[in-house]
Amino acid sequence: MKVKRILLTILLFVLALSFTGCTKESAIVDSSGVIEDVETKSEYGITINEDTVSYVDGSGEEVIIDKKPERVIVLFSSYIDIWLRNGGELVGMIEDTSGQLIPATEGVETVGKMGSISLEKIISLEPDLVVLSANTSSQVKLIPTLEDNGIQVLSIEYSFLDDYLKTVRLFSAINDREDLYEINSMEVRKDIDEIIEKTPKDNPPKVFIMFATGKSITSRGSNTTVGEVLADLNTINIADAPNDLLDDKNFSIEKIIEEDPDFIFVQTMGSDMDKINERIISDVESNPAWASLSAVKNHRYIFLPKDLYTYKANHRYPEAYEYLAKILYPEVFK
Repeated sequence: MKVKRILLTILLFVLALSFTGCTKESAIVDSSGVIEDVETKSEYGITINEDTVSYVDGSGEEVIIDKKPERVIVLFSSYIDIWLRNGGELVGMIEDTSGQLIPATEGVETVGKMGSISLEKIISLEPDLVVLSANTSSQVKLIPTLEDNGIQVLSIEYSFLDDYLKTVRLFSAINDREDLYEINSMEVRKDIDEIIEKTPKDNPPKVFIMFATGKSITSRGSNTTVGEVLADLNTINIADAPNDLLDDKNFSIEKIIEEDPDFIFVQTMGSDMDKINERIISDVESNPAWASLSAVKNHRYIFLPKDLYTYKANHRYPEAYEYLAKILYPEVFK
C-alpha cells in the first residue's frame, strides 16, 4: 500500500505540473512518502531557483547569482533606487550627481563618480555582489578584476520600459521578495496598459523630440526612452522618417518646418540650465521661422521635467505616461 501511495502521489504531482506556468526542478520524497517540490520560475529570460537566480547578462553570458547577498555595491544611479525598492541593502554605491537624494542611502559609502570609480574602494568593502551598467564601457572593464577577487557581478542593460521591468524581476528575485515584484513591476505594467488603452487611436498627432545640452541640439526618434513613451501613446515622431536630417547626431530646422509637428518636446541634459537655454536660443529660437511652427504658436513647445524624462522614471513610469497623455489628449486625460 505504501508503494501505491507513493506512485499515486507522483502521478498527481506530474498532472499538477502540466497546469502550472512554473517548472519543477526536482522532487524529494521524505521519510513519510510525501513529495517536497523545488519550484523554478522563468520570466524575462530569468530563472528563479530555490537558492539562486540565473539570467543572461549584458555580455550574452549566463550568470548565476546567489539569493540574498548581504554586502552589495551598485554602480549606476538608476539601479540604486530599483535595488532598494526591491528588498536590497547597500554597503556601497556610486556617487549620485542628479541632485536628488535617493531614499535610504544616507550613510552608504561611495566608491567614486561615473567615469572615476575606485576599484580599490570597491574591493576594500568586501562585497558579495556588484551591480553595474552593461552600457558603460568603463564599468564593464571592471568585471574581470571583480570576478578574480571572488565577487559576483550583475551587468545590466537599461534603456526602455521592458528593461526596467526585467531589472525589477531580477532584483526582487535575488532578494526573495515576490511581494515587491507585484508592486514594482506587475502593478506598474498594469497602470501603463490602462493609460495606453484609453489613448485615442484615430488621427495620431505629429511630435518632435528635441534633445538639448549646453553643447548641442539634436533629435530623438521612437527608439529612445522618451520616444518609446510617445510611440505607445499613438503619436507620429517626425524623426522616424528615413532621412539623416533628424537623428541623435543631427538637427534640421528646415526639416522640422517642413513637417510642422503638432507638439515639440524638449529633453535637456546637464546641470547648467543657463548654458542649455543659451544653446537653444542660439541654435533654434533665433531662427525667425521657428516662431511660425504650429507647436510654437499653439503653446505646445514643452520642456520635459528631468526627473521623469532625463533620469530613469523607474517605478514612476505610469506618471511619465500620464503626464504626456494629458498634454496630447486633454479631452481624454483630465
